[in-house]
Amino acid sequence: MIIYKETIHFLSQQREHIDTLLQQCLDGNQSAQLEVYNRYYKAMYNTALRIIKQSDEAEDIMQESFLNAFTKLHTFKGEVTFGSWLKRIVINNSIYHYRKRSKKNEVALEDVLHKVEDNEVDASGPHEFTELKAQKVMETMKRLKDNYRISLTLYLIEGYDYEEICEIMNMSYANCRTTISRAKESLRNKLIQA
Repeated sequence: MIIYKETIHFLSQQREHIDTLLQQCLDGNQSAQLEVYNRYYKAMYNTALRIIKQSDEAEDIMQESFLNAFTKLHTFKGEVTFGSWLKRIVINNSIYHYRKRSKKNEVALEDVLHKVEDNEVDASGPHEFTELKAQKVMETMKRLKDNYRISLTLYLIEGYDYEEICEIMNMSYANCRTTISRAKESLRNKLIQA
């Protein structure tokens, strides 16, 4: 019970600190912007990378998303955490760039050359085994159809619910559930074949 209260107190302090930083950002304080950036950039980069699959492009999207966030910070109402609000911007920008690239029929070199290599590694404990399984799942997800990969990333990794995914991917609720179900099945089949 004591640990629970300490955790709640810590989270409350963190929330107050980020609220103070955001107010300073609204006032044009560049050091506050840098602190916000340093606090969130790794998670936002990883979010973009899981959708876009190219490191340099994910970096650009992450930077663009921070610029968007700081420019539109006055619209942040605090209904969700700042991190969730920022992640939504990153996801929307990532999907937009991905669709734009797909329309040009560009094919990433890594997609063409992508081969899953089964590297036999001597796992010395359960942690290493779990990490290897997670890496294999992530690699296998890259081979899914685009809408399967994006919807599974949003659902399993980013933690969005069906309603949020419907809105992000502009699809009906029934279509979203079906897509995620089929994506899971496709992932399962590819993992069995590997």
